[in-house]
Amino acid sequence: MSLEIGQLAPEFELPASNGKTVKLSDFRGKNVVLYFYPKDMTPGCTTEACDFRDYHQQFSDLNAVILGISTDSIERHKKFIEKYNLPFLLLSDENHEVAEKYGVWKLKKNFGKEYMGVERSTFVIDKEGKLVKEWRKVKVKGHVEEALAYISENLQ
Repeated sequence: MSLEIGQLAPEFELPASNGKTVKLSDFRGKNVVLYFYPKDMTPGCTTEACDFRDYHQQFSDLNAVILGISTDSIERHKKFIEKYNLPFLLLSDENHEVAEKYGVWKLKKNFGKEYMGVERSTFVIDKEGKLVKEWRKVKVKGHVEEALAYISENLQ
């Protein structure tokens, strides 16, 4: 399945760090920043999560919800949230079904080893549930500010 800007974002249902199961459609009426990241507690993912944390109020002021998705368990997500005081939900995609729907489950290479994993990516979904922006192969530095600027300039 390929994603196209302007089409409805693929629906999903995943367990969330608040103990509930959430669906993308639960957030209709709000802009959604859906970010996929490789692993809790790793340097790049911690920096990205803390950047989203630090700008959380600005996103909220723009009627935007932040949702982080990785293949980590809910228990690991809870530890990550506690350690870094993250004010948004983290969703557990342990079977990488949602990562596959969004085209971010990729063959990766690290120190000569190949393995399947999540390619750091962010998607902005508008109030009607349409995909309006995507960033793939995200570099963490400056990314959260770029996503915030996009929403501020385009979804008001």
